[in-house]
Amino acid sequence: MQQSAVEAVIRGLKRAGVTLVCYLPDSLFKELYPALDADPDIRTIQVTNEGEGAAICGGLFLSGQRAALVMENSGLRASVEPLSRMGLGAGIPVVMLMSYRGDMGENNWWAVPHGITMEPILKALRIPYTVEREEADIEQSIVNAYELAYSSYYHTAVALSGSIVR
Repeated sequence: MQQSAVEAVIRGLKRAGVTLVCYLPDSLFKELYPALDADPDIRTIQVTNEGEGAAICGGLFLSGQRAALVMENSGLRASVEPLSRMGLGAGIPVVMLMSYRGDMGENNWWAVPHGITMEPILKALRIPYTVEREEADIEQSIVNAYELAYSSYYHTAVALSGSIVR
């Protein structure tokens, strides 16, 4: 991930009012995590699984703050239950920023299932999402995801792919 893309993500999070980021590290976002950790305006929590991160982000929403769940798209499968309970059952939104493993151009066989399952799972859970492949669109996509999530009381997702993460 280029430094300019990292900066675009952080600008987008800040413009959206995010004060906390939960993340489970992955290699496509490896440059993002140290930058988030170093930012004085954003608190970070490394989680043991993505479901835990979703729950923490939901709890922050209940306290009137904004959080982001940053993860590889494989983490979507691990967080289905907490996302379902919070979104479908309670109207507690979680905004997810995901690296898109298994998209066109993937060169790791083990990552292909992540791409095969991500969009069908998002659609099954009725989670609005966007896939960004252009760095120029990152910041506004993050802001848009928060606008929709916090007006609809439901989850949203931004998946970064293409030259952004490769």
